Amino acid sequence: MAKLQKGQATPKIAKTKGRRTTMKKSASKGATAMNTGIKKEYLKTRKVCKVTFRLPKIAAIDAKSVCIVGDFNDWGIHANRMKKLRSGDYTITLELEPEREYQFRYLVDEYRWENDWNADRYVKSPYGDSDNSVIIL
Repeated sequence: MAKLQKGQATPKIAKTKGRRTTMKKSASKGATAMNTGIKKEYLKTRKVCKVTFRLPKIAAIDAKSVCIVGDFNDWGIHANRMKKLRSGDYTITLELEPEREYQFRYLVDEYRWENDWNADRYVKSPYGDSDNSVIIL
């Protein structure tokens, strides 16, 4: 392990299947902010934020398809199909307008809804029977 310089902060360490992984702290605009399930990358060249959503395998066991549905696609259930990774996780990267909040959920196999465990917050859905995940950019 590398030595820390005087005044340098100690990185947070998380255990992952017997391996040690350094977790990044949130960064300011113009850099990348990483969360276990959501990665936000603010682009300097355009007023857009590239957001990578990642639904872990455990939330979509034996799923045949997962779509992300939310304000950014008018809640279109087929608008943004996620890609399945070898790990079994599902992922998608969307370009979203910064300085906004977006409500969203994951639709698994067109019938089961999942929230993002790493959302910035949750709000009651207009239907009152569940919460929606919220991402703040």
